Amino acid sequence: MTSTLTAEKKKYTYEDYLKIPDDKRYELINGELLMTPSPIPKHQSVSIEIAFRIKNFIMTNDLGKVFYAPCDVYFDEENVVQPDIFFISKNRLDIIGQKNIQGAPDIVIEILSEYSVYRDMVQKKRLYARFGVREYWIVIPEEKEIEIYILKDSMYQLHVTYSRTDTLESPSLKGLKIELKEIF
Repeated sequence: MTSTLTAEKKKYTYEDYLKIPDDKRYELINGELLMTPSPIPKHQSVSIEIAFRIKNFIMTNDLGKVFYAPCDVYFDEENVVQPDIFFISKNRLDIIGQKNIQGAPDIVIEILSEYSVYRDMVQKKRLYARFGVREYWIVIPEEKEIEIYILKDSMYQLHVTYSRTDTLESPSLKGLKIELKEIF
């Protein structure tokens, strides 16, 4: 007779998360502690190009604040993530705490890497919808595409997919235009 031994998974909380040494990046999704490997240079290049353009637009128009990883977004005791880039509108700046962001940003942008596809396209997509992130961008460097999702009835609907030759326009940030050939 063969017996199967299963280890019970520990549910982590934000308090546990804070005790982790900061030499590696972690996220907490549904109580599961997930390590995030360091991004590769291509990821960082795409990230900084997008963040730079959004930040310039936000500052020029006095619309709010832009942040990028690592910066904790605290949803609840079992859900703390570090989006690649995110925007908080001027009328919601009160969610910016001393140690973290306390609530849903208006826009979250995740840049896929080979290790983050499931996490970004499934786990985080569900999480962001559940906590009310209004606009979610998934950047796919390998395909040179950006998918923009809009929150409707607590679920994301694909709004548009942009390719390298397109000019991205954000549904939430009216007037923002990003030439993707400059990003990829």
